[in-house]
Amino acid sequence: MVEDSNRETDTASDPDAAITELYTAHYAGLVRLATLLLRDEAVAEEVVQDAFVALHRRWRKLHDPHKAVAYLRTSVVHGTRSVQRRRKVADRHPEDRPPDAPSAEQTALAGAAGDAVIRALRELPPRQRETLVLRYYGGLSESEIATAMKISNGAVKSHASRGLAALRPLLASWS
Repeated sequence: MVEDSNRETDTASDPDAAITELYTAHYAGLVRLATLLLRDEAVAEEVVQDAFVALHRRWRKLHDPHKAVAYLRTSVVHGTRSVQRRRKVADRHPEDRPPDAPSAEQTALAGAAGDAVIRALRELPPRQRETLVLRYYGGLSESEIATAMKISNGAVKSHASRGLAALRPLLASWS
């Protein structure tokens, strides 16, 4: 009997041992609770894991370690509510439907064209290549490119113009 009370005291002061004991005893039941509320076992497991992590972080601030199960249950219920709120918001703001998927032929052609552009870019002088990559792949403005490359806006315009002019004959077969 004395050993049991000492073990409870040790467990109450050692967060790792206490959480491990609680996890072993209550994890499955809490997952069932969350699954019933969410109807999604994978998300329910995440919610329960989050509750255990939060309890571990706050273990030393817990006034009564014997109320840890109640804390976990409350955390799980609040976590499921949060998931449900996020789902409702997502349902109210559906993303635009993606366009029809491209055919295998379109995908292959796009890949080949992309490879051709990359090969053509490799043929350009470094400054022209950098300018075009920052502009068309990075989406940067002229002033942002100038800052990134530590050159003037006029130099950016010049490198871009010369780079595009050099690319035209290299990519003529793709037009």
